[in-house]
Amino acid sequence: MELKKIHRIYFVGIGGIGMSAIARFFNEKGVKVSGYDKTSTGLTQQLEAEGIDIHYAEDLDKIDKTANLVVYTPAIPATQKELVYYRENGYEVVKRSDVLQEITRELFAITVAGTHGKTTVSTMIAHILRHTGYGCNAFLGGISSNYGKNFWSSEKQVAVIEADEYDRSFLKLSPDVAVLTAMDPDHLDIYGTEQAVVDAFIQYTRNIKPNGTLLARHGLPHGAELEGDNKLFYSLQNDAANIYGKNIRMDNGGYEFDVVQQDWLIDNVRLYIGGMHNVENAIAAIGVAHLLGISNEKIRAAVADFKGIRRRFEYLVKKDNVVYIDDYAHHPEELRALITSAKSLFRGKKCTVIFQPHLFSRTRDFADGFGETLSMADEVILLPIYPARELPIEGVTSEMIASRIHGPEVKILKRDDVVTWLKDHPSQLLITAGAGDIDLLREPIQHLLN
Repeated sequence: MELKKIHRIYFVGIGGIGMSAIARFFNEKGVKVSGYDKTSTGLTQQLEAEGIDIHYAEDLDKIDKTANLVVYTPAIPATQKELVYYRENGYEVVKRSDVLQEITRELFAITVAGTHGKTTVSTMIAHILRHTGYGCNAFLGGISSNYGKNFWSSEKQVAVIEADEYDRSFLKLSPDVAVLTAMDPDHLDIYGTEQAVVDAFIQYTRNIKPNGTLLARHGLPHGAELEGDNKLFYSLQNDAANIYGKNIRMDNGGYEFDVVQQDWLIDNVRLYIGGMHNVENAIAAIGVAHLLGISNEKIRAAVADFKGIRRRFEYLVKKDNVVYIDDYAHHPEELRALITSAKSLFRGKKCTVIFQPHLFSRTRDFADGFGETLSMADEVILLPIYPARELPIEGVTSEMIASRIHGPEVKILKRDDVVTWLKDHPSQLLITAGAGDIDLLREPIQHLLN
């Protein structure tokens, strides 16, 4: 597969957040792009508006039979008619990760991996590079609030790529700069053991190109085993790291801070999104921007203009009497960062968390962790488990988490009953969290609170 030789490309499962970014990349390069997805969404409608042909039923009469590359997502069943046709008729059929692999070979690649924070850090880096005029092609796993999209292109032969550890696809990438944010166990349905997860992240750092740079979070377990010809470590405020924050001040739901390295300092950086973990994410992004030689003034202006990412500590209502935050958090450590930051920013407000567990296997594996972190709230509403790609596991329900929550009042509600319940139970600090379809509650809740 050579990128410049591709003239027609077909996507099976074009509407996914990662697939759509690659579709946009080729579309903006003048390649004829078309594809299939199961359902029409806001994202597929955007792609259609950009000139990409999409259909929503498996139909061999509608596929591009002259495509010289077919890309599919592992979320599509192997029996999908169109995928079967392409495979049986000798087309070059590859995964999304194979295309990203080729992009990292051909461009200067900045990749961001980790069980938490990768979407935010990659979006922050891409935003800084775009805002400062440095330029990049951005392949993101979330929708940037600044630009309303998960991809943008540039003449600059630089790519910023969110590196997804699910199904080990990130091990195909060859970064020039590799960022590593976290190595907590996750996706144990794929990896089996915590050690296998750690081993995969170590392997990720072994794939850094010669003379490349690793920028990893300070204090990661097995940090000494991480590789890279140049190694740097960042931290929220631990001065044992190469790059760290100092003089962090909270300011109206955002932060002001300095970023320190041995031979440079950027003072009075302003970040207007919530979450102390996002200050640390910004420090990582600033570290990458400084590596690329971008000036302090331009970095400072870009960070101040960063508006966040859809569903990452996203303020949907922010009034004196009520604050409503929506977040994608679906792992105990993500929930811990979310609840801790929200409560510290809005001290004294009663905190209600509405959480939808994602995957039966993750609920089973981390029930104790979910119970412990949700116990930090004042009130918890649990929705039934969102199954995603899984079949039910006997005995694994939201009750498994509820029984491990100590302190807050806990209730299990169906999604459709939440807004009615909120009418009679007003909240001062409301958080919705989860990676399933809990985002369908965003607009009704926002409407209720406004």
